[in-house]
Amino acid sequence: MTHTPPTTPKATFGARVGAGVLALVLLSVLLVAAWLTPSPAGHGSHTALGMPPCGWVVAFNKPCPTCGMTTAFAHAARLELWEAAKTQPMGFLLALMAATAFWPAMFVAATGSRVGMVYATLFSPRTLWVLVALGAAAWAYKFVTWPGA
Repeated sequence: MTHTPPTTPKATFGARVGAGVLALVLLSVLLVAAWLTPSPAGHGSHTALGMPPCGWVVAFNKPCPTCGMTTAFAHAARLELWEAAKTQPMGFLLALMAATAFWPAMFVAATGSRVGMVYATLFSPRTLWVLVALGAAAWAYKFVTWPGA
C-alpha cells in the first residue's frame, strides 16, 4: 500500500499576482526611502520628491497627522531605527511593517504558498482600530515635540 502525502492547496493566480504587486509597491516605497536624505527638521523629506511643503505646516506651523513619516521611512531605510522612532513613531512602525511584509509577499508570488493567509488574518477590525489609535498617539507626539511647542 502506498501512502500519498496530503497536498497543500496553492494560492490562486490572482492571489499570486496581488502578492507580487504588493511586493513591488513595498519595495518601491522602501527604495525611494533609502534614496531620500532624511530632513534634519524631522519633517519635509517629501519635498525632495518634487512635492510641495505640507500645507498644515505652512498655514498653521503645526504638524499634520502624517508629518515626519517620509523622514522616518528614510531613517529606517538606513537602519537608523532610533532616529526613525524619534522622528515619527507611526512612520517607524509602518516602515518596519513594509519591510516585514515584503518578504512573505514575494514568497507567495514566487511559490504560490498560502502563508499570506496568515498575515491576512492579522488585519481584523480590532487591529485597524489599534493602528488608528497608534497613529493618533504619534500625531500627539509630533505636537509635543514640534519646535516651539
